[in-house]
Amino acid sequence: MGGAARLLAIILFCYSIFAKTSSLYSNQDFLLVRNISAIPGNDYGISGLSHVTVVGALLHGMKEVGATNTRASSQVEVWLHTYAPGSRTAIHRHSCEEVFVVLKGKGIVLLASSSQMYPGKPQELRIYPNSTFTIPMNDPHQVWNTDESEDLHLLVVISRPPMKAYKK
Repeated sequence: MGGAARLLAIILFCYSIFAKTSSLYSNQDFLLVRNISAIPGNDYGISGLSHVTVVGALLHGMKEVGATNTRASSQVEVWLHTYAPGSRTAIHRHSCEEVFVVLKGKGIVLLASSSQMYPGKPQELRIYPNSTFTIPMNDPHQVWNTDESEDLHLLVVISRPPMKAYKK
């Protein structure tokens, strides 16, 4: 068995173990009401970012039964992002779609299209409280808190977790 085939076999084996053990638990085994401030966060090496997975496939037992009703898989994750004044992500893209809801603060989203060989100058989209925006799969983008005194709070829903980001 070649290296790639062996790696695929190991991944499939690990997934089958996770699928079997996670099917032993129902969503009732996880807290239905959680305090977001008590959920551990991460900054992923981005100064001024606070990332919290509010609910996620692997962390909280979310399941969505497929068309065959024989296999469960999660289709979304929900995050809470807080950006300190002036902070921003790197320009990046990923293999999933994102939907953002601006809860508090203001900023800019820079968005380029992946449909062109050379995307040129990205769109500059202003974001503000109670606004929403989507990022298509593989489109290079950057989120930036342009406010000098207030945090930017975003609720983020991603499709097809786990998300894999690629720096542009």
